[in-house]
Amino acid sequence: MSVPVTDPKANENPDSPRREYRDLIADCVHCGFCLPACPTYNSWGEEMDSPRGRIDLMKGFEDGTIPLDDVVAGHIDACLGCMACVTACPSGVRYDLLIEATRARVEEAVTREPDDRAFRELVFALFPYPRRLRALIPGLWFGSKLGLARIAAGPFGKLLPPRLRQLATMAPPIKLGDAFSRLPARTAAKGRRRARVALVAGCVQRAFFPNVNMATIRVLSAEGCEVLVPRGQGCCGALSLHSGRPDEAKRFARALIERFEKAHVDAIIINAAGCGSTLKEYGEIFADDPVWCERAQRFADKVRDVNEYLATLEPRAPRKPIALRVAYHDACHLAHAQRVRSQPRELLRTIPSLELLEIPDGDQCCGSAGTYNLFQPESAHEIGVRKVDNVQSVAPDLVASANPGCTLQMQSIFRERGVKLRAAHPIELLDAAISGTPLA
Repeated sequence: MSVPVTDPKANENPDSPRREYRDLIADCVHCGFCLPACPTYNSWGEEMDSPRGRIDLMKGFEDGTIPLDDVVAGHIDACLGCMACVTACPSGVRYDLLIEATRARVEEAVTREPDDRAFRELVFALFPYPRRLRALIPGLWFGSKLGLARIAAGPFGKLLPPRLRQLATMAPPIKLGDAFSRLPARTAAKGRRRARVALVAGCVQRAFFPNVNMATIRVLSAEGCEVLVPRGQGCCGALSLHSGRPDEAKRFARALIERFEKAHVDAIIINAAGCGSTLKEYGEIFADDPVWCERAQRFADKVRDVNEYLATLEPRAPRKPIALRVAYHDACHLAHAQRVRSQPRELLRTIPSLELLEIPDGDQCCGSAGTYNLFQPESAHEIGVRKVDNVQSVAPDLVASANPGCTLQMQSIFRERGVKLRAAHPIELLDAAISGTPLA
């Protein structure tokens, strides 16, 4: 499959399998179907903060009629990359590829303010590295005992710079014992083995939601899968790719591919939506790399979200009742980027007594969008408030989300409101139903 150039000089190579940037831009017929789907257009009603408007900007600086300056960069930065426009577009515009390529150009062409540049370097020196994230855990645990997240979400938190306040309010609940636990390298299938799979452990997921990885392993095992967790695996490159750092993303991707090639499995399982969409793009990311293109495509062909994969298996493990009203939140990179919508719902409906609730305007983003809520906290908060309003309107006992960033984003706004609403990954609910133990 062809992908756009991220380096204008690549157009000079006639043998490149990539589609040119301007050809992808030309696919847009300016019909406007993307406008109501776009969270930032809903927030501000500004054409340049819609997918159609941003594509006009891309065409302008590609043609040389608009400078790629701070103003244009601001409109590009304001895009969440939620891909709701990709779902809405009747013309099949690959906005996902366009925004990734454009962000790479912005990072090359625009000199950011020193404080912005320093904050971005901090984020990318920290979040893609699970060991560095784990090093923060004792401090976060101590801060949680002092109630720092609650304080940051309250009136006093407004005295902090928006980005620091966002970091503080998003701090997840920490269980020291779980946070430093080690995932088993191999877990045998229960009963007759149906498949051999490998788990991508993730970065934020591994450090702050280790219970999700353990639940994933237990459920896959209960459903007849042998589960491997390759040692030494690092970041998948999703945060870097979505933020205009393609070389960094490729470096992470190559290292991950090498780790998993040795596993020889039927499927590669991921339980974080943002990571999953990038893992499935590896073939496109390396399409013009003769050394890595086939290896990357083989890897991508095996990638399945855990909900997607389990939905292909006839349920084997009995489920015990869970009497909860559960609002299921469609993570953007699961619903829009991977088109995985029905499978999580199907799995949740296998749990007796569970009442599944649909969130109004469920296709709209929660405002997390990878690093978006860190770099654009005011916009992310505005979008997140709309999502939380809609979640609360159905009065659930619990909100289920298949992406750690979504969970952190919504929980921070719930705390701001003084609302305690439990959150869980769908796989945690399935694990509780199979084991017959209460949710942690």
